[in-house]
Amino acid sequence: MAQEQSGRVGRKLVAIMAADVAGYSRLMHYDEEGTHARLTALLAGIVEPAIAEYGGRVVKHTGDGFLAEFPSAVEAVRAARHFQDSIRNLAAGEAEDRRLVFRVGINIGDVIVEAHDIFGDGVNIAARLESIAEPGGICISSSAYDHVRGKVGAEFVDMGEQNLKNIDRPVRAYAMVRDGHSSATLVERARLGPTSAPRLSIVVLPFANIGGDPDQDYFADGVTESLTTDLSRIRGSFVIGRHTSFTYKGKAVDLKQIGRELNVRYVLEGSVQRGGNRLRVNVQLISAETGNYLWAERFDNSITDLFDMQDEIVSRLANTLDAQLIAAEACRAERSLHSDAMDLYFQGIARMHKGLTNEHMAQALGFFERALALDPGNIEALVGVALIDLNRGANFSTVDWAARLAAAEATLIKVLSMDPHYAQAHMHMGYVQIFTNRANRGIAQCEQALALDRNLPNAHALIGLAKYFLGRGEETEGHIHEALHLSPRDIFAFRWMMWVGLAKVQLNSYAEAVAWYRRGIDANRNFPLAHFYLAAALAQLGLLDEARAAAQAGLTLNPGFTVRRFRAAGFSDNPNFLAGRERMYEGLRMAGVPEG
Repeated sequence: MAQEQSGRVGRKLVAIMAADVAGYSRLMHYDEEGTHARLTALLAGIVEPAIAEYGGRVVKHTGDGFLAEFPSAVEAVRAARHFQDSIRNLAAGEAEDRRLVFRVGINIGDVIVEAHDIFGDGVNIAARLESIAEPGGICISSSAYDHVRGKVGAEFVDMGEQNLKNIDRPVRAYAMVRDGHSSATLVERARLGPTSAPRLSIVVLPFANIGGDPDQDYFADGVTESLTTDLSRIRGSFVIGRHTSFTYKGKAVDLKQIGRELNVRYVLEGSVQRGGNRLRVNVQLISAETGNYLWAERFDNSITDLFDMQDEIVSRLANTLDAQLIAAEACRAERSLHSDAMDLYFQGIARMHKGLTNEHMAQALGFFERALALDPGNIEALVGVALIDLNRGANFSTVDWAARLAAAEATLIKVLSMDPHYAQAHMHMGYVQIFTNRANRGIAQCEQALALDRNLPNAHALIGLAKYFLGRGEETEGHIHEALHLSPRDIFAFRWMMWVGLAKVQLNSYAEAVAWYRRGIDANRNFPLAHFYLAAALAQLGLLDEARAAAQAGLTLNPGFTVRRFRAAGFSDNPNFLAGRERMYEGLRMAGVPEG
């Protein structure tokens, strides 16, 4: 061969057709042998003859589809239209959910040629175009459209620039308008983004009852339904309704196919198994794009009240999944070549989750500000900016702490004027009020947040912190336990543990305070205040060497921290609060924290 003699790779410019059967895994589940036989008959009797008639050749079969090449885009479109019309006419009398229907993508590209395959970016684009085509439809690239426009007797609708998976540049796509379909319908479908499922989009598949005990079915179904409801409370989430998800109950499913059929990014599946007086629940979060497992968790508890247990599992899952979904979206956004405001928001939140250091907060603020530059009305990014100001003020990360808290409050007032029912904005407003000597009003804001969304463990924790500011430190620990019960592995649990330590100092229980501070530091070593608080408590116990080491750890993270800056904060004028703070200032000095 010339290729072998010259050592050069054989290439040629062709029209590439990629096709597969929509919903093939579902059809195989219903009737494996019948579906395979029908597909084989369609390929041999209709598809391959049409391809040959218009000068093409099938390069290879792909299980539920095929790859073909043509010398002309016009002939490729004519062939696709021919066999799509023939298949549609043949299936006219069949039930819609049993029909074999192809999706077709066509592109023009310069490909590498081998005996039984072709390779190249042009092939990949054709395959991605096929994935966004309607069942029974044809989707072509702009390069193919330029060749076929006005030559095939068909109308096409411009779907706009599409960001196709693993393609490093946007591709303009066109969909052929079929009989019975209006161009307006396709334009609307394109506007809604057929290539990309909505952010935070998820389906909760019916949990499997592994033990087979029919009495456990209601529990498994209850977890599925309640979790579907609670996940829908996550702001910005798109959760498939339970009536749709339960159509998959008891069926072997292809998770990637479900992602395509329901247009979701994530699938949550799980199982319930009872053994004696114990119940085990396993849960997995899976990427619908890749089929890869993103996160897994197991709950193994003794059975007391099944309904209480159901509520506990659902609440914990909803809180954990909120953080997991944000992390997943941030990873997606990092890979995006064309980040929009929400991509930048997710990256900012993920950066904050790494730790509330000055460095991480500065990086997060940069993402939020870029998001607002793209979309000044982006309410999530506005909340992100408020969070940075709030944390800088509350954590003594800056000398102008009062100005930072005032800025956070102003931003949150704006947010709540835009959306009065934004639960987290009410919670963050409560946070600001607690740190500006309005603890009772802060408690009311947190209670309002919980009325809007019961799955806000941080609201419970903030109520506990407010009780400390009100001089009622003996009540703090109960609220923190409530938060930890809802979200035991919460990304911000380290702060909650620190707040219990503060309450213990107020109660002169320094050994207990040290234990809580150390728990918080073990959970996150990048939070400067926890090290300073630990230093003060250790000093009060007479453990000066350990106290100095803890203080140094805090100063490494926040070199500008001084006793004077810490003392300047007018968080509360309650006598019990102020007495406990005086003992803390004394401990900080003994631990070697600069006076300032």
